[in-house]
Amino acid sequence: MYVGRIVAVGRTKDGRSAAMYRVSSRSFPNRTTRAVENGALIVPREGYQDDIYKNPYIAYRCIQIVGDIAVATNGSQTDAIAEKISIGMPARDAMVSALLTLDYEKDDYNTPRIAGVVTREGDTALLGIVRKDGINVREMKVEPGELLYIATYEIDDVDPARRDGFDSADAESGARHVVGGGAFADLTNPVTAACAMEAGDGFEIATYTPE
Repeated sequence: MYVGRIVAVGRTKDGRSAAMYRVSSRSFPNRTTRAVENGALIVPREGYQDDIYKNPYIAYRCIQIVGDIAVATNGSQTDAIAEKISIGMPARDAMVSALLTLDYEKDDYNTPRIAGVVTREGDTALLGIVRKDGINVREMKVEPGELLYIATYEIDDVDPARRDGFDSADAESGARHVVGGGAFADLTNPVTAACAMEAGDGFEIATYTPE
């Protein structure tokens, strides 16, 4: 099944919070993920830089760390949510405000904007989506060893019952998991992924692009 972009939030069995992001794409598969300070970017592969002139939505910051909070999204709302959190706005309000302001993407598919937020040492996580027909943001409890997820197509609603097992050892294995592990293994057209996972007194960032 093709579901487009995916955001997942979860906790490992030993209670470490994680936020994951995966690009699945049929139109623009020539992309990769680049880890940067306190985050990760989706960018065109070398030789395909001109793709951004064909579609302005294909390059963006997909993960941003703000103190003890990790934000993962499929577009420029990453920066908007992170900025609002950095000035003291509660994460839920920041997500609602950013999604409402930016709205769904005005491309050929009216692609929804999706987002997830986790906090270090917390037992809850946020998932949100804004589609052409509305917005839904929810805070949900996440037990150790499970994750929740949402995508831009097909599974494009916030469903507290949509949960899967999760126990990646580190951020790199978390990025690999959202590409080919558990419930994600049967979701087609994976391109690249990133993960922020609680490590020590902060978050570790890792990326994975299958060959």
